[in-house]
Amino acid sequence: MHLIQSTQEFKIAGVPTPGFPILLWSSMNSCDEANTFLRHYLMRGQIASRHSWAVIGSTLYDFFSFLEAHELDWSPNESEGKNVIEGYRDYCAATASLKRNTIRLRINYVCEFYKFAKLKGWIDALPYHYEARRQRRHAGFLTHTDAAGGEVQVASPVPRKLKPLVKFLTTSEIQSLLRSVACQPHHQMIIELALKTGLRREELATFPLAYVFDPDRRGTKARNVRVRLDPQDGTGMRTKGNKERVIYMSTDLMRELHHYAIHRRGERAGFDGGAHQTLFLNQRGEPWSAGGKGLERMVNLAGARARIQVHPHMLRHTYATHTLVALQRQRGETRIEPLVFLQKQLGHASIQTTMEYLHLVNELADSAVLTYDDELNEGTPFQF
Repeated sequence: MHLIQSTQEFKIAGVPTPGFPILLWSSMNSCDEANTFLRHYLMRGQIASRHSWAVIGSTLYDFFSFLEAHELDWSPNESEGKNVIEGYRDYCAATASLKRNTIRLRINYVCEFYKFAKLKGWIDALPYHYEARRQRRHAGFLTHTDAAGGEVQVASPVPRKLKPLVKFLTTSEIQSLLRSVACQPHHQMIIELALKTGLRREELATFPLAYVFDPDRRGTKARNVRVRLDPQDGTGMRTKGNKERVIYMSTDLMRELHHYAIHRRGERAGFDGGAHQTLFLNQRGEPWSAGGKGLERMVNLAGARARIQVHPHMLRHTYATHTLVALQRQRGETRIEPLVFLQKQLGHASIQTTMEYLHLVNELADSAVLTYDDELNEGTPFQF
């Protein structure tokens, strides 16, 4: 008997949701408990992004595969002093060589399954206990009223959290990356948009042609222009959680996007004969996949040519870090609150997420980050 994974399409509120994970035994009988949990956990509406569905399904698939391979029952029986969750955790670290944060995520999902199992009466007790762990607190409103003293209750099998510093590109690395795509204007424009706005890869992949305009014809004299990212406006724009937000980009960047749309996009637009809404098209003349996996490969390859390890989210970190430094330097000259501006620009639900960049900036001593936008513009003239 071997565990296999399949997918099935369901409808939620009348909307098809392809890729719903289904766990099956090789006899094609459903893993009833796991699938009941998946339907409950994924369809209850508390998972912000449906991209997480496959991750959660894969985690349960991997966990039950581990149990089957070692002839273990999923119920909380002790074996050699360790329960099955701790055994799976150690397997992820020692055999699968997964990163600590990936293991944390997987174990948390497995613990959610066991909590659901206890709620349904499938087991009498959880195969783990909760322990108090101290977490770093951010200064903020009502912080002084936290009676827990910064402690949280965490399931005992979950590895302790190690938060690495965010990785970003220096100005010299940015120049090298852009030079590596200088002869590929389609890729260059995508990377430049990411570096100058901090858009997520899904937002880059679905950025609509309809959002691009000629600022000169509109008589725009401001240094920056506002762009409303609205998943409900019919342009195909997609954001995390389908939340609308307004971003700012330089007028020069909008001018470059318009020039690209007029003079370069057409090179690919006619390949498949379709009238697509997205600004960026792949080499087949089709929109990049909404999940952004194609963009991930493109940026990876561009980085390899520049001898830099980089991915699309690292471009987002680069924008955030350099922008925060620049705003802090100009703080006395403007009424903009750096963290609040950056939170809205990046679309963070919580200011605490944005504050991670503040902790990073406070540890920086490299003055090269202080002239980010000017060096980027001067060193990489956008020519066609």
